[in-house]
Amino acid sequence: MSQAGSGGRIAFQGELGANSHEACSQFFPDHEPVPHASFEDAFEAVKSGDCQLGLIPVENSIAGRVADVHHLLPSSGLKIVGERFKPIHFQLMVNPGVTLEQVTTAVSMPIALGQCRKTLRKLKLKTQAAGDTAGAAKELAESPDPTKAAVSPALCAELYGLEILVRDIEDEHNNTTRFLVMTAQKDPPPPPFTQPCVTSFIFRVKNLPAALYKALGGFATNGVNMTKLESYMENGAFTATFFYAEVDGRPEDIGVARAFDELRFFSEKFEILGVYPADPFRTSRG
Repeated sequence: MSQAGSGGRIAFQGELGANSHEACSQFFPDHEPVPHASFEDAFEAVKSGDCQLGLIPVENSIAGRVADVHHLLPSSGLKIVGERFKPIHFQLMVNPGVTLEQVTTAVSMPIALGQCRKTLRKLKLKTQAAGDTAGAAKELAESPDPTKAAVSPALCAELYGLEILVRDIEDEHNNTTRFLVMTAQKDPPPPPFTQPCVTSFIFRVKNLPAALYKALGGFATNGVNMTKLESYMENGAFTATFFYAEVDGRPEDIGVARAFDELRFFSEKFEILGVYPADPFRTSRG
């Protein structure tokens, strides 16, 4: 079902036909998309060399950040070498020959059903939760039911022989997911200096009064734009808070370098996860 390409293999989490599969095919058409049951499995496939790249969703403009990914990034041993933004569209698909009048229930993962809530209500359809969007389509194809429709990406209809009854049923048409491109290379080549860049990093501040305030002060005083700062617990311990952050620029920029010096002084752990070109989508929004 997946197309082999000359560029190697790219790992994603989910079933064939998932949004991540669509993203792999869209952004890396010369790579063979390889599905994995979990994010851990996808990371391991890249780390072991079975796949040359990984494409991992990290946040959605409506649903927020993707659970677990921030915990896995630092321990994965992988580096971030790119980002991609993909508009998310959902299709209402059925077994061949089924009409909309026959359908009573829409099946998909809860997040997808929630993002299509208004349209599904207008169609007077009940909802049924499934493990993921592509899995709902696959199960419908394997166990045909004229009363059910899957809410899934368009690629699923092609892969599983389903028919699309209603296209683009998401309530918000600016629904977008951000993906990170991962590699097992320890020192990937830096992006060209002609391109705007993003630097992703993690840190844990020292146990001192106002340590976080002081650690971040260098970004303000050196005019560095911090575009993301998120906290998460390490190993379930409430006393060990890590921060995942992103800034515009690269570590060689004088402002970023000075800000990182201050951050290191007030931190007991600091690690750069990747320096990569900023996707043009960032400046095209709005």
